[in-house]
Amino acid sequence: MNLRSVFPAWDKAQCHATLRATFKQFGRHIIDLFNFSSMKPENMLSLVEVEGMEYVQKANSQRVGVMYFAGHFGGWELQIMVHAHLFDPIVMIARTLDNPYLEKMIERMRGRIGTRVVSREGAVRGLLRALKDRVSVGMMIDQHIQDRSAVVVDFLGRPAATTSTIAALALRTGAPIIPVFAIPTSNGRYRMIYEEPIEPPGAEDPNPVFTYTQRCTDVLESYIRRHPHLWLWMHRRWRQVEKDPKPATDPFHGV
Repeated sequence: MNLRSVFPAWDKAQCHATLRATFKQFGRHIIDLFNFSSMKPENMLSLVEVEGMEYVQKANSQRVGVMYFAGHFGGWELQIMVHAHLFDPIVMIARTLDNPYLEKMIERMRGRIGTRVVSREGAVRGLLRALKDRVSVGMMIDQHIQDRSAVVVDFLGRPAATTSTIAALALRTGAPIIPVFAIPTSNGRYRMIYEEPIEPPGAEDPNPVFTYTQRCTDVLESYIRRHPHLWLWMHRRWRQVEKDPKPATDPFHGV
């Protein structure tokens, strides 16, 4: 259903072929995750071609942490490992997985490289402190957000309730926002791409959180449209949203 809505010109065979490729890539991601987690850093990095490191180096020279975003695209867990060895571990927001055994396994892998995970509830205070301490923060922006802090933006041609936290934090602290993607290539290798920082909205923008969030979402969408089989189409990304939603509530309320 998701594929047919986003690519209405595709026939059933093309949709099925993309879904098969998606499941195949997801399986590769799991296998590579186990392999990478058991490797020495130098062996892991030898399998990754990195583009855009200059953007990270420039951002790291500022007096505040850097914000990174990705989606459930390509090797999203692997890029967390690789980034920790290239630069420093990050603090990230993550939803607790429904499978407790898988949750514990992923938690051990993340913890082994120094990644600190905070739950969505009450996360803003900790993320704000991390950024002010020049610790970088990572976040997924392609999950449905049900609370009133969501901002509804256009994603792949449909309205999608999206986290406003990354935009609000960046606007509050001046932290740059850098998109990052890990694209699988051949022979178990990956191409990890750091894009240019997202251009912040101007001072005259009447709704800077919406604008910033939309700009971030547009970058993720461009990658999905170029490599549709690398995104996790199984997620219920588009759920019913209000036709005329109210502005997102301030995630810093009470902080």
